[in-house]
Amino acid sequence: MSTILLVEDEELNRTLVKAVLSRSAEPSVRSAAVVDATSLAAARERLADDDIDLILLDMNLPDGNGLTLARELSSRSPRPTVVAVTASVLPQDRVAAIEAGCDDFLDKPYAAADLVAVVSRHLTS
Repeated sequence: MSTILLVEDEELNRTLVKAVLSRSAEPSVRSAAVVDATSLAAARERLADDDIDLILLDMNLPDGNGLTLARELSSRSPRPTVVAVTASVLPQDRVAAIEAGCDDFLDKPYAAADLVAVVSRHLTS
């Protein structure tokens, strides 16, 4: 079973993501364990304690920019897949996320099907 780390400071967003993933028709998505963190510091603790396969990483967190964590993970082996999840949808934001080490980018707001597709693509690859 895969483990997804959801790094998101908004409680409603965390609740919605967990609901969408747990109800997915995709078996690899539905069966994944989802753990969460509301800050960069909490995400670092989770990464130290848990075996994480995929990170859904909000960019704007109370204690900094999610890209900081993506950069930190670039030298980790094995490195979890990192998906930037943000309302910042300018082309330069995408470039910055990829340069920081993110493997994919999901624009907020997104459709549930888009979230499932991104997660499924990375959990089954």
